[in-house]
Amino acid sequence: MNGLFSNAAARSAQRSAHASLADLTAAVGVSGFAATAANPGLMSVIDQHAAGVRDSLDADARPLTAILLAAYAEGVRDAALQHGWQAPEGEIDWTENDWVLRRLLAICMLARTLPAPR
Repeated sequence: MNGLFSNAAARSAQRSAHASLADLTAAVGVSGFAATAANPGLMSVIDQHAAGVRDSLDADARPLTAILLAAYAEGVRDAALQHGWQAPEGEIDWTENDWVLRRLLAICMLARTLPAPR
């Protein structure tokens, strides 16, 4: 497709991905960022998760994008829910060893490194 609407789908996907990552950050990232600032051990664990996400997305060969990260986060949540994981209600206890929450927090941290949406 040429002309005015040639990139409309791509722009829409980008906006949707950034919105999804913003929602994830509001739900998980805000309290997680505070917890990692107060706990260097937790920060180390989240860094390891971030490296795992980057490896899974082959980030050495292609740049991370909001679309890739949002899709990955959705896949993590969907798989976890299918296996009986339940999102915590209320405040998150970051001392719990919850792999899913830690992976999602790593995604939030990686999302902070992306350029701002236009």
